Amino acid sequence: MSKKNDQYYFDNFIACTNSACQAARMLEENLNDFHVDTLQAKLDALHEIEHGADQKKHEMMGVLVKAFITPIEREDIILLSQGIDEVTDKIEDVALRMYCNNIEDIFPPAKAMVKVVIESCEEMVKMLEEFKNFKKSKTLHESIIRINTLEEDRLFIDGMRELHTKENDPIKIITWRELLIYLEKCTDATEHVADVCERVIMTNT
Repeated sequence: MSKKNDQYYFDNFIACTNSACQAARMLEENLNDFHVDTLQAKLDALHEIEHGADQKKHEMMGVLVKAFITPIEREDIILLSQGIDEVTDKIEDVALRMYCNNIEDIFPPAKAMVKVVIESCEEMVKMLEEFKNFKKSKTLHESIIRINTLEEDRLFIDGMRELHTKENDPIKIITWRELLIYLEKCTDATEHVADVCERVIMTNT
């Protein structure tokens, strides 16, 4: 496969990761500028981002199935593509839960957690932009470490503690407990992408 065709995979990774970032920023906007009557419209807009990213993933799978030689192992291309897609899916899941549970106000710790989701997605973009140089890059490992560092449980634990000690409404406790878990899954998903990248580096250098 030519270098030009090799680049296609790396460009697709970046484009899909940018979609995850866009979704994370939209989720933050939903939390910071929350209005019950706009939940449906904002969920629809976020779904459009997820759908676009999904189309990019399927397009790459179509190219991959016809490819004779690939820049990294096929399995790793599939895992990385699915992992990036999972990040966007998890972000959409948070908005979907907000809508389905008909939340009426925002639990403040969720705002802090979504900021970490955005930071993780932005670092993921940096990582994937550098990924084509994985055999000789001096900065790729730093991004992998940072994503794993951002994915820490302190905010989640503190948020759960605050929810169960300061909130008296059992419905809100159940609702926001679920949403905090979904937010945590977003950063877990970015960590999985970083782990796949690290695996590629370890097996190819």
